[in-house]
Amino acid sequence: MSEEKNTSLVAKLVPVMLAFFAMGFVDSVGTAANFVKKEFMLNNFQAFLCSSAVFFWFLIFSVPTGMLMNKIGRRKTVIISLWITLGALLLPLIPVKSLALLMVSFSLLGIGNALMQVSLNPLVSNIVTGDKLASTMTFGQFIKAIASWSATVIAPFVAAKYNNWALMYAIFAVECIVAIIFLTKEDIKEEEITGKPSSFMECLALLGDTTILLCFIGIMCHVGIDVGTNTSAPQILMDKVGLTTGDAMKATGVYFIFRTIGCLSGSFLLSRLSAKLVFGVSVLFMLAAMGGLFLFDNQAAIFVCVALIGLGNSNIFPIIFSQAIMHKPAKKNEISGLMIMGLIGGAIFPPIMGYVSDVMNSQNGSVIIISIGVLYLLSLVVKIKKTV
Repeated sequence: MSEEKNTSLVAKLVPVMLAFFAMGFVDSVGTAANFVKKEFMLNNFQAFLCSSAVFFWFLIFSVPTGMLMNKIGRRKTVIISLWITLGALLLPLIPVKSLALLMVSFSLLGIGNALMQVSLNPLVSNIVTGDKLASTMTFGQFIKAIASWSATVIAPFVAAKYNNWALMYAIFAVECIVAIIFLTKEDIKEEEITGKPSSFMECLALLGDTTILLCFIGIMCHVGIDVGTNTSAPQILMDKVGLTTGDAMKATGVYFIFRTIGCLSGSFLLSRLSAKLVFGVSVLFMLAAMGGLFLFDNQAAIFVCVALIGLGNSNIFPIIFSQAIMHKPAKKNEISGLMIMGLIGGAIFPPIMGYVSDVMNSQNGSVIIISIGVLYLLSLVVKIKKTV
């Protein structure tokens, strides 16, 4: 009986994990931004706006998506998000060299990802519950990180071989179609929504709860650090070491490799250690990395710092997210929408980083802004509960 239950659990998790992989496509924009900067001769501020084009839409669509889930369910919302993502992936494949077209693609990628992030994470809570929720969500982040890392390998490869970095989206589109097929066929039982669904203002009113507000800001900082690092790491190497764009892109690969390792180990550690301990150690890794990026101008040392950020930032999201939705379980959909709205940090951090870097004429400007996010997470350690 237990074996049948485990088989059923795996069958339900497979399509969800395929969706987590598709969720990782949004991180390809950090890689794309470096190619777009060179291709269209943009400055730091303009290049970092590529990330803003993605993450701005989390501010607009996150809370409405939580309300949409109350009407049509989480699984159907994830499927809609995958169709939007598929459209975003196909646009760059049109053989027209256009910055405007790429920005539309990045925007659609952001809209699809906003819907996906809001609906996919609480969908996991319909499959696993209790102490296993944070570790399962972390495993989902591990799958997402693999997709994020793959962009740093595929884009330089197709750029060198076919002189078209955007061909990576053709590969991603195939996986997206597979995810749509699997999730459409799978039936996941969701709890019924009782009572009157929350209005937009009632959703926002949840930010009046101190725990929810602190988690919201924490998500903003986590995503700001994530997007800021995978976008600026190559720029830091070019600035401090003088590497070419192609060689400097390896830094983004290092970030995602170690974020992937962190997610995989986190799914194991969070099922055995307290969330507070894992969170605290994770933040200390990033704090050490910030100091290193200020002090070192050596290629190997910078790679180590980027790796530490990848490890440290890998488990921040699932810990904060699970703390928030377990704080008020009856409001999972609404809180999920609010938490994912926090991904607006990915739109706020990069342009500020680009502006400060242009003013200082140094990528230390980017490091300063990322450090602010790390310091906030450090202040959040005392608020994290040992278990969820």
